[in-house]
Amino acid sequence: MEEHPIIDIKGLRIPQMPRVPPGGATAVVALVVVTFIGFGTLYQVQPEEEGVVLRFGKYLGTTEPGLRIKLPFVDEVRLVPVQRQLKQEFGFRTVEAGVRTLYTPNDRELADETTMLTGDLNVAVVEWIVQYRVSNSRDYLFKVRNLEETFHAMNEAVMREVVGDRTVTEVLTIGRQAIEVEVESRLQTLANQYEMGITIDQVVLQDVNPPDPVRPSWDEVSQAQQQRDRMINEARGEYNRVIPRARGEAQQAILQAEGYALDRINRAQGNAARFTAVHDEYRQAPEVTRRRLYLETMQRILPRVGRKLFIDKDTTGVLPLLSLDGMAPQRALAPTPTAAAAAVIAGGGQ
Repeated sequence: MEEHPIIDIKGLRIPQMPRVPPGGATAVVALVVVTFIGFGTLYQVQPEEEGVVLRFGKYLGTTEPGLRIKLPFVDEVRLVPVQRQLKQEFGFRTVEAGVRTLYTPNDRELADETTMLTGDLNVAVVEWIVQYRVSNSRDYLFKVRNLEETFHAMNEAVMREVVGDRTVTEVLTIGRQAIEVEVESRLQTLANQYEMGITIDQVVLQDVNPPDPVRPSWDEVSQAQQQRDRMINEARGEYNRVIPRARGEAQQAILQAEGYALDRINRAQGNAARFTAVHDEYRQAPEVTRRRLYLETMQRILPRVGRKLFIDKDTTGVLPLLSLDGMAPQRALAPTPTAAAAAVIAGGGQ
């Protein structure tokens, strides 16, 4: 066995403490007291805060940001973040905010505060955030006991009331913005009524879904509604494409018919007026008018005839003299009124 060295205690010398001068202890105690009083007198109010000073538990005043002084052991200062945006979350809790925000896992309490009954007796799971600021630090601290819990319960009550006034379709789809606006307005009214000293910045609905047991059925209903809306939109598009064109074509046909009718009426009225004028002229000079009508008629007809052969009415036996091979129909130039008149005269004035 190893032998332990023997230490002679009698030979040890304990160092003596330095002697404190007679007034040194008093100076040290005074320095400690002054330091303690200094730290108890001075306090710092950050730029985003207000300091609420209490003297013997009674409100004394509010201090602005900066280094301030208070009476030690008498005054108490509570710092209130008046410039910071505060929030309360419903249906989830943020554990750590950042690039990848961490949330608490769902539990029974969180599920109970988000499960709500809609106006058509359906159930919806509504998660939301309320962002607010402290507008009056004195009211915020002293007017309402347990303000955070009271405000939390107030949010749940208002949200359930607003959701209960709407159908589940409105809550899940088209009514989200209206719900946010109405809840914000009602919350601000209640906060002012209770003198809570806060201002509601906004209410934001996060996830609004049907309960998990009925979510597959709800998804099928949503798909059917989307398909219905798509078919309705396609039908309206086809309607807007075909109906205006058909109306335009119908209007065009009506306008063409009206134009044709107006043209026929004008022509008929013109012909009637012309006939009346000719009839009046005929009554004044029957022979001249008859001859003029005959000449005008022949002037229109003769240009349509091919080759023309003028023969005296008293001529006989002219058939051998005619070259029938050269009598093919040809379109002749329209004769002048003089030529037509000559032809009529040659034909005996018939």
